Amino acid sequence: MPSSLSHKFLNRVESLGNRLPHPTLLFVFLCVLIPLLSALFAWWGVSVTHPVSGELITATNLISGEGLQLVLERTVSNFIHFAPVGTVLVAIMGIGIAEHSGLIGTLLKAVVMRAPERLLTFLVVLTGVISSIAADSGYVVLIPLAGMLFHAMGRSPIAGITAAFAGVSGGFSANILITPLDAILAGLSTEAAALIDNRYEVTAAGNYYFTAGSSLVIALTATWVTEKIILPRFSDTISPAVAPAPVTLREKRALQAVGLFTLIFAALLLWGLLPDDGVLRDPESGEILRSPFITGIVTIIAVYAAICGCLYGWLSGAYTRASDAIEGMESSIATMATYLVLMFFAAQFVNYFAWSQLGIISAIKGASLLEALNPGTTLLLISFVVLTAVINLLIGSASAMWALVAPVFIPMFMLSGISPEATQAAYRIGDSVTNIITPFMPYFGVVVAFAQRHDKRVGVGTILAAMLPYSLALLASWSLLLALWIGFDLPLGPGAPIFLR
Repeated sequence: MPSSLSHKFLNRVESLGNRLPHPTLLFVFLCVLIPLLSALFAWWGVSVTHPVSGELITATNLISGEGLQLVLERTVSNFIHFAPVGTVLVAIMGIGIAEHSGLIGTLLKAVVMRAPERLLTFLVVLTGVISSIAADSGYVVLIPLAGMLFHAMGRSPIAGITAAFAGVSGGFSANILITPLDAILAGLSTEAAALIDNRYEVTAAGNYYFTAGSSLVIALTATWVTEKIILPRFSDTISPAVAPAPVTLREKRALQAVGLFTLIFAALLLWGLLPDDGVLRDPESGEILRSPFITGIVTIIAVYAAICGCLYGWLSGAYTRASDAIEGMESSIATMATYLVLMFFAAQFVNYFAWSQLGIISAIKGASLLEALNPGTTLLLISFVVLTAVINLLIGSASAMWALVAPVFIPMFMLSGISPEATQAAYRIGDSVTNIITPFMPYFGVVVAFAQRHDKRVGVGTILAAMLPYSLALLASWSLLLALWIGFDLPLGPGAPIFLR
């Protein structure tokens, strides 16, 4: 294997990728580059005519007295008012309690361990997709657990690990629930859409219908790959059994209490939504689409997760004092330090891009080129999926890459009549399907280590070769789903069409 052509190629890719700077440094460089480009384009007199308003838009020099004043006066407000920051912190505090108390880990075990053998692979993958609501829990709990469960049923544990990895990471941007990632992407999309229409808002539920449908497609696709390709490939990798720790009686009772509370919580939401004058509807129009329920969905999720986490922690014995829940919130916020630093520089980049007018200029010129080429919406978005998938091989952070490409592609596609939600949906596909075949993904090495517990011969190349069929199959099936969604002109989420009317 070490001498194979494919392995040499992967080593070369890894060597080149290791030379890339930290994702945050990319935005630091861009914060320096944009003012330089703005000065250059302003000196050249670059301008465009807005296709809607007819206004002449010229490049603005940020290396000037006016530009310096903007930077000094608005650096703090750029960060504070950056849409992805506050919503994500609120969501992560509530979900942090659920994770810290052990609720999410126990739920993963309870769901997967009770799966019938003929549905095991499907449920492992689907649970992996859903686990993205709890950040890294799927990686550290579900992936090793899947290996043990597959072995306990006389199957290859490596196949169980790859199936779980395909769900957790290959399907990272899909879910049947609304997750913190939805808030992150929606916030960045709203900031990018403001370059064209500062009243346009992408909500956290903007892709919900599409991501919920995607979850089923991902689970079915990864199940087929596991059963038809991976299990035959690793039929000889059987190791001594390591039984997963069962869910205790006290944990079961705590889960039952959480289930009861969930029913009560759902009933309260329906009470606020179903009546025409429900408190969760828009107070003026009575609509749900632009209601406090939709705009406040992140807060609702955070409160629900926090209460569930506290209830489970108290009943299971994981929490013995009120301050334990505070520690859960603090620990979850502590894990966001890298994200906050990244978002600070991303916020500056997005605003510099807007102030310089380079964003709207590139969008209008790009839209003119697209109009001349006339590739059609489906081909255009599928091409964007492929482009995103390639970039994702080297930039593993979903938020970092979206902050980089959204200010260019969302305005460009908006001017071509494609909604920000549609561009975001296409991005989610490309951002997910190549996670599982890049060694630059932080948890790739962890997955290799989990596999080596069952077979010492497993290396990076082994996992790469195993995950490649998943990556290609997910790219094909998920892109096909997007094409069908476009063909039938289905809404991507509540009040989120594919085409701008």
